[in-house]
Amino acid sequence: MIKRTIYIGNPSYLKLKQKQLVVQEPETKEIKGTVPIEDIALLMLDHYQITISNQLLIKLQGNNVAVISCDEHHLPFGMMLPMYGHSEYSERIKHQLAASEPLKKQLWKQTVEQKIENQKTLLDLNNKVSEPLAEYKLHVKSGDTTNREGIAAQFYWKHLFENFSRERYGEEPNNLLNFGYAVLRSIVARALVSSGLLPVLGIFHRNKYNAYCLADDIMEPYRPFVDKLVYNYIINNNNYELNKDAKATILTIATQDVFIDGVVRPLFIAVSTTTASLYKCFTGDLRQIKYPELD
Repeated sequence: MIKRTIYIGNPSYLKLKQKQLVVQEPETKEIKGTVPIEDIALLMLDHYQITISNQLLIKLQGNNVAVISCDEHHLPFGMMLPMYGHSEYSERIKHQLAASEPLKKQLWKQTVEQKIENQKTLLDLNNKVSEPLAEYKLHVKSGDTTNREGIAAQFYWKHLFENFSRERYGEEPNNLLNFGYAVLRSIVARALVSSGLLPVLGIFHRNKYNAYCLADDIMEPYRPFVDKLVYNYIINNNNYELNKDAKATILTIATQDVFIDGVVRPLFIAVSTTTASLYKCFTGDLRQIKYPELD
């Protein structure tokens, strides 16, 4: 079953009733809607006047729902996940901790290669120049010691959008991309917890202030799917503002179809395929992590 992303952008009181998330108008007490907890993957809270009951929070965590809080700029700011999401959690963490540096470098090489391949495909789909990316992918080394990822990214952004510089706090459409990446990061972090892995222990990212290093690693080949969604939204709407329509469009990223492991699956399911394969790479059962192919 495909899980749902629930977005709350108005003053609301959220509570639990009969295993359902209940959205209530604070003043009139009118019930605005209900959603079965088991159907939810992400719950995004985008208003300062949202109250949520602890009983509901516990139920959400018990069902491995990622609860995302937005800041004053309406961008995802914080995320709440359960401390563990797999029955073999202790055993799986041992394998993750025991992963060797050569293995992690090989996994990062595979990650960068697929990211560049997906970036090239997106450029091709939009009749943009893409040829150098094939060369960059061909020369990715173990651990990407020559930074082919960064070099490919410079070329990619230069040609995907005109006169564009990809920066966290840069000009539009950085605002749309930031929103999409934050949602994607939450999806990946949730899948890692479901697979019994620690999101904080990366295969490449090692920032001591980052609680989601592994999520930042694994989401890399999925970023071009967000880029595609944002690019198409801008082309179709001629709009760079992060308004409700833009958010509604970007939040569909979880249900976008992607090709992975020989089949087409919603991105939400594909991410779980990736994190499950990552664990098997840690145990030695697989040598290749399963990533999606953009088409």
